[in-house]
Amino acid sequence: MKYIIVTGAAGFIGSCLLTRLYEAGYKHILAVDDFSKPAKSPNFENKKYIEKVSRTEFFSWLEMNYSHVGFVLHIGARTDTTETNWELLAELNLNYTQQVWDACTSYCIPLIYASSAATYGLGEYGYDDDHDIVEKLKPLNLYGKSKNEFDKWALEQEDTPPFWAGLKFFNVYGPNEYHKNRMASVILHAFEQIAKDGKITLFRSHHPDYQDGCQKRDFVYVKDVVDVILFLMEQQPTSGLYNVGTGTARTFLDLAHAVFAALNKPTVIEWTDTPEDIRDKYQYFTQANMEKLLDEGYSKPFTSLEEGIKDYITNYLLEKKIL
Repeated sequence: MKYIIVTGAAGFIGSCLLTRLYEAGYKHILAVDDFSKPAKSPNFENKKYIEKVSRTEFFSWLEMNYSHVGFVLHIGARTDTTETNWELLAELNLNYTQQVWDACTSYCIPLIYASSAATYGLGEYGYDDDHDIVEKLKPLNLYGKSKNEFDKWALEQEDTPPFWAGLKFFNVYGPNEYHKNRMASVILHAFEQIAKDGKITLFRSHHPDYQDGCQKRDFVYVKDVVDVILFLMEQQPTSGLYNVGTGTARTFLDLAHAVFAALNKPTVIEWTDTPEDIRDKYQYFTQANMEKLLDEGYSKPFTSLEEGIKDYITNYLLEKKIL
């Protein structure tokens, strides 16, 4: 049996992917990450995998063991959208991923890597996973730029892994994001605010086309995300970039009502101005075009926002459980 490698295995999506792979019968898993951070320990300490390797030692391990590797799922990244150190983002999100790509190409190993919907910026060119628009995209932050720079680089390569897919994750939420602090989903922040104060705070709209709370995002449950990853790994359809969202944008008011409903509490919302330093970078609408993935045969329905929030809160947040 060949290894399935998961980078970012101690992180949010990566740790959920470890569980999903094991449930699907993949027992020969190599977990790769920086395992020195205590906040991430609950995500991997009880996980089932054969071996774990530090991300700094991964390429040495791969050079010795590549003939025993069946697939690389490169989910690890620096995901802080407020990061201002371009050198750090370039090192972790661009250069490291190029090394992963080159290794998979040399060793003929199929690859899935994490891109991001942050590459789309304000959506000037829509939210289509169309290769023709990648060069034109204008990400709003350096994190999005780092992801888009790699997508551009990947599309230019003549030598590629035997199969590859770059996944543009939209607003992912769900269990195992406890360590993400300010980068955690709005659902987790809402849950914590309600537990503390009995209310949540949402940004007012500063856009004439949107009422307060009617800003929209494509919120996707992490359980759906890992299902998509397994589909692409197992089916290996056409190589390229793929959106991973639900295809349905929902308002922050929808989200707030769903969180309060899951907690059986009355909805209490307070409003605050969007901070001036992020107003010009604030996305009022995101919605994944999911046609490409569906055309490749993915048919599992996506979890509704209400169902996902209820499952997340009832089975994980209230129980303080890890997936």
